[in-house]
Amino acid sequence: MKKYLCVLTLLCACMTFSQGKPFKISGTLISGDDHTPLESATIYLETIKDSTLVTYTISDKKGAFVLDHRTYEDSLNLIISYIGFETYTRILKIGKDPLNLKTIPLKTANVLDEILVRSRAPITIKKDTLEFNVASFKTKKDATVEDLLKELPGVEVDEDGTIKINGKEVSEILVNGKPFFGNDPTITTRNLTKDLIEKVQITDAKSKAEAFTGEKGDKESKSINLTIKEENNKGVFGRVAAGAGTDERYEFAGLINVFDNEQRISVLAGGNNINSAGFSFGELHKMFGSVNSVSFSGSDSFVIDGRSFGGGQGVTRSQTAGVNYADELGKGNDVSADYFYSSSHSDNASIVERENILPDSRYFSNSSSNSINDTEAHSVNTAFDIKIDSTFLINVRPSFRFSNSKNSFEKEETSSDENYTLINQGKTYSFVEIIGKDFGNNLNLTKRFGKDGSFLRVNMNANITANNSSDFLNSETNIYGNDPNDILRDQFTEGEMTSNRLGLGITYRLPLQANSWFLDFKYAYDIDKRKDLRSTFDFDQQSQSYVNFNTTLSTDFINKNHKHTPNVKLVYNSEKANMSLGSGYSLTRLENADRLRPELSLNQTYDFLELNANFDYQFNAMASFSAYYNLGNITPEIAQLQPYTDVSDPLNTITGNPSLSPSKRHRISADYNNYDYQKGSGFYVYANAYIVDDQVVSKSQVDENFVRTTTYTNVNGNYTTYLGSSLSKDFKIDSVQTVKINVGLSANANNRVNFNNNIEYAAMSIGLNPTIGVSYTWKNLFEIRPNYRLSITNTRYDLDDFEDRNFLRHSVGIRTATFMPKKLEWRNDINFTYNRDVAEGFQKSAWFWNASLAYSVLKDNGNITLKVYDLLNQNTNAQRIATDNYIQDSQSTVLEQYFMLSFSWKFNSLGSKGKSGRDEFFILD
Repeated sequence: MKKYLCVLTLLCACMTFSQGKPFKISGTLISGDDHTPLESATIYLETIKDSTLVTYTISDKKGAFVLDHRTYEDSLNLIISYIGFETYTRILKIGKDPLNLKTIPLKTANVLDEILVRSRAPITIKKDTLEFNVASFKTKKDATVEDLLKELPGVEVDEDGTIKINGKEVSEILVNGKPFFGNDPTITTRNLTKDLIEKVQITDAKSKAEAFTGEKGDKESKSINLTIKEENNKGVFGRVAAGAGTDERYEFAGLINVFDNEQRISVLAGGNNINSAGFSFGELHKMFGSVNSVSFSGSDSFVIDGRSFGGGQGVTRSQTAGVNYADELGKGNDVSADYFYSSSHSDNASIVERENILPDSRYFSNSSSNSINDTEAHSVNTAFDIKIDSTFLINVRPSFRFSNSKNSFEKEETSSDENYTLINQGKTYSFVEIIGKDFGNNLNLTKRFGKDGSFLRVNMNANITANNSSDFLNSETNIYGNDPNDILRDQFTEGEMTSNRLGLGITYRLPLQANSWFLDFKYAYDIDKRKDLRSTFDFDQQSQSYVNFNTTLSTDFINKNHKHTPNVKLVYNSEKANMSLGSGYSLTRLENADRLRPELSLNQTYDFLELNANFDYQFNAMASFSAYYNLGNITPEIAQLQPYTDVSDPLNTITGNPSLSPSKRHRISADYNNYDYQKGSGFYVYANAYIVDDQVVSKSQVDENFVRTTTYTNVNGNYTTYLGSSLSKDFKIDSVQTVKINVGLSANANNRVNFNNNIEYAAMSIGLNPTIGVSYTWKNLFEIRPNYRLSITNTRYDLDDFEDRNFLRHSVGIRTATFMPKKLEWRNDINFTYNRDVAEGFQKSAWFWNASLAYSVLKDNGNITLKVYDLLNQNTNAQRIATDNYIQDSQSTVLEQYFMLSFSWKFNSLGSKGKSGRDEFFILD
């Protein structure tokens, strides 16, 4: 397999330079009026016969451009597009010698005669918006929006559907400026087809209130807006699918959309028992997720090496249904609403073997468990944007959720010393039912004053949550040794947890210099009142019922948290640079009343300084830099402060510490990204650091029977740093062949100060992860995407009794897609992982191969698909993790091999019989 990947990669590289006739065209763009250079104009070449895009670029700050590519054509059509100027066109003869067009003056467009400027430019840069013309990016006929995004320069799409643009994650996807089925972007990207879309617009993420006042967006995240072609804004389209397979595996899904200009109604429903979370049509290469993982777990320990194969834990049967509505009620008044119903049934069995590390000894704990979980949920989300006039905007976001969860759980566990002598053991069975209700509302009132950027905003956030639980517990814990003890529990617990939270905020922006320098005055007040009532009753043999109230295992807490934060911030905005420097002072009062144990009631007051600074600079349309600093404070949780002793777990008793101090968190980050459209290459690098003073950590003592008693304390010296970079390069062989290479390197360093049997120590973990991926695409014929990842981790301890640890893991994968013969699509997803450091008895390596074969019918509106999950039948999620005080090997239930035959059909009455219409689109000046 490895030899095959190497040969394939070399073949792709060789083909890069073996096809087409090379050419190089250069020139400089200036304004015809004042002869100033024109930066960020779009220059592109098309074939004369059918206007197929050959290549494109963007002019630099001096107006210069270079088109360096290959083609089979003898002549090409040169087109230059720039907002506010007339489109320039010219037919060029393509020869071997470089062609210098020298200086090209562009004429200013006559806005009075030409309100709309027609353009087919593949990319347009308009201030803070990057806009792609969808027609310029060729994909397969039935491509989804996700398939389209993968073809756009600077855009990366992970297998779980996460989208990043030059390293920045996309936080929202809108359709015609409105949300489409809530906060799950994959419903949009995987179910809307490319042929519906006219433009893809990318901006920094910002709320509607921020856009209304002209505030700069969040540089750390991006927003994508998909605009529907005007002719596609009226009609019905959708898709239905169903499949059945071996081992009683099944899936079904349906999505219907009714568009009537501004009004949109969408209905979806689906279900499966193949672990396809959320709403999915079961595309094989999109539903299984990542095969390898390195994760962090828990607040008091970090995972320095992780390994898993296949998908997740357990086998889940799920159903989903929903409806979405969006409309414009009068000019500027938008309304949207969605309703979701979801249910799931999960079965999981797991085995865990753990080596626990003490300063002077070791002990071993093994456990096996089985769980069955049933969950049902209803959620409603609405949004109202009411524009009273050109200066006053109201945003309202009410939401509601109801859920019912039932969980059956049984577990057996043992603990043994270094000689494997049994020290304690336990058996537990529980059945828990939780009914949850949640109502939330966000209200924004924004009033602008004049044209200098001044505004007043009043914000209110309200959230009401209520969870009622019933818990049946039957357990037996046997402790052996010098002081043997048997703890038997047969109990019923009624629980009630409520939270009423209200946040009020007011912001006034005072212009110091119109539309550039500002002072923001802010005040925020938050109040959170919580109730935690747990009434535990022991089983009474005489009455055969749960009537004996157990005070020790019961709680009746009332918690109140009041927080006042005044803040002032200096803001500077310009065409190139954005800067802010702010300072706040937070006053927090915690009140906790223990109505069962009044002597343990607690009142604490904290006050601390908060700082934040941000700087962004846009060098040009392709390159930018940003830096960020924040000093924040984390108040200890009530459970960490409350001196109540929790004995619900006989092997781990927990007591709070009322003397805890707040943690001070310093966050520092910086990033630089650059996508060179002339060279088809992109680069980004980012770094961040979290430094925490007075971090709250657990402090445990293990006795001779391996019974743990835990409290909390503050420590200094904890920090986490991360550095990541990526370099990508596109090689367009011709109009149908493309090679993409992506090289990445990430590194992290974590220092964790903790306690082990009251001995303070530090663990330093350093990780290095180089990656490389190659993609060769021949449009309408095939795609080949090999990749490789190496994970190296080293952890050192400052205790002599703790051995340093080193981990090395190799991950190799290849994805292939073949689209020949016509109407047939064959996809493969193959991954191989090798980890030399796992324990004996656990699998060191695994192959994971998924495949699908699809045939188009009914004029390409239907698909018959045969897919195979885990073709080699080797799926396992065996995993080893190492933390600061234990090494653990585990495995649990996974979805096993199955074959499935499915059918899908899409329908579309939009536009001219659902066709995409003309390639041209219009840009408002």
